[in-house]
Amino acid sequence: MITLTESAATRVNKFITNRGKGLGLRLGVKTNGCSGMAYVMEFVDDLQAEDTVFESLGVKVIVDPKALVYLDGTEVDYAREGLNEGFKFTNPNEKARCGCGESFTV
Repeated sequence: MITLTESAATRVNKFITNRGKGLGLRLGVKTNGCSGMAYVMEFVDDLQAEDTVFESLGVKVIVDPKALVYLDGTEVDYAREGLNEGFKFTNPNEKARCGCGESFTV
């Protein structure tokens, strides 16, 4: 299961509204960075047959089965800290994270 905090759900809904279309948010991973994997987020307009769909606070979160192995149990938050803002991931599958926070290992 993938969940969003209220702050993240509000931000995603705002993005979808500003965009004018979209079924929800796709969460995935890609090979990248010094630790091996990085989170990827994109808007979804069409579902694929193999997609797994979770709903959290009214937002559909779509994950493909290959990424679900790495993401199951993740909570997505949105926060502002000083001049920085962005999505943060609390993933129980992470074993380590690089020093810059851009990538992780499972």
